[in-house]
Amino acid sequence: MELSRKQNRERIEEIESEPMLVLEAKDYLHLFYREQSLPEAQLQERLVEIKHDYRRSLTYWQTEDELIYGAKVAWRNSTRCIGRIFWESLRVRDLRHLTTAEEIFAAIVDHIQQATNGGNIRSTISIFAPNSPGQPGIRIWNPLLIRYAGYLQANGAIVGDPAQAELTKICQHFGWQGQGTQFDVLPLIIQMPRQKPQLFELPPSAVMEVPITHPDYEWFAELGLKWHALPAVSDWRLEIGGISYSCAPFNGWYMSAEIGARNFGDVQRYNLLPAIAQRMGLNTRSKLSLWQDWALIELNRAVLHSFTTCGVTIVDHHTASAQFMRHWHREAEAGRIVPADWGRIVPPLSASTTEVFHQEMQNICLKPNFFPLPVPWKDRNKKHSLSIATAPNNSQPKQCPFH
Repeated sequence: MELSRKQNRERIEEIESEPMLVLEAKDYLHLFYREQSLPEAQLQERLVEIKHDYRRSLTYWQTEDELIYGAKVAWRNSTRCIGRIFWESLRVRDLRHLTTAEEIFAAIVDHIQQATNGGNIRSTISIFAPNSPGQPGIRIWNPLLIRYAGYLQANGAIVGDPAQAELTKICQHFGWQGQGTQFDVLPLIIQMPRQKPQLFELPPSAVMEVPITHPDYEWFAELGLKWHALPAVSDWRLEIGGISYSCAPFNGWYMSAEIGARNFGDVQRYNLLPAIAQRMGLNTRSKLSLWQDWALIELNRAVLHSFTTCGVTIVDHHTASAQFMRHWHREAEAGRIVPADWGRIVPPLSASTTEVFHQEMQNICLKPNFFPLPVPWKDRNKKHSLSIATAPNNSQPKQCPFH
């Protein structure tokens, strides 16, 4: 008993004497070496290297293997993602050697093309240089690599995506002018540390889009709807072993309800349910007619039909739910829990018909993981932040980082 107390005291003294970054590194390296079945002696040698590097530079450089596995585990730990069953197949691109905004933009275009893969979407993450101690990191101002502009009109209406009205105004501030349509792809704004942000337009050939049609209603094509094939999040910070990567865009593929129920269906987004219900001849004057539900189902059918017809990877909410539960059981067999935010995992369509609706979940933060970053043009700590009069921020709450 006395020996145990002494060991505990020594452990506490060790923890209190070590910097937080070194402790974070030790936690991750123990996980990495254990799950990769690497020898203990090699782990101890690596920890000595990290401590030496920290004393010299207040940071350390992760090996490519540490980076790749850490990115995969970050996806595994992401509480908002329903598609984590595929975490081990994540393609990790180590791009930490790139030093200019032009190089990063070229790599992002390459990411989009490789991940889109002609419609056979591949889960991919591109990791750029880590943040230096006490310095701002590289930032992509856009929330996703591909998003549609939202143009504020004189009467207060918005043409396009209302969630992007503020960013659209900022792009215009930098000199960009779109076509003014419902589906103009926004340019990217990339900011290197201690430098002014730069604007880059994505080549149209890199962005695959899916025209939205319906299997039964021919008039659906007359609505002129489309959506981009690749959901690639770009405003989250990746953290592995205490090292932060503020520029690490990543993608999975769409769950149909994300487009049909949220992007198209939400009142504060494209708000298409009234127009679809009218075309369907539904009674929109009475809630008892459940016209919103009818229109929502047909809108989601159209999205699934369109992506499937065009050969673009997509998953319906029932399949995604079943996959998540298989992932849940696999992780249990591996002796791990599945941290999850129930409100983000449960699909926004026919929720109670999915198995995840009835599953209790623990919303806890494990590392490595992804963390949301502050909106760059509102970050008062940034030298080049902007103050631009825009429409009210009607953007939807943060969703799954891989979708």
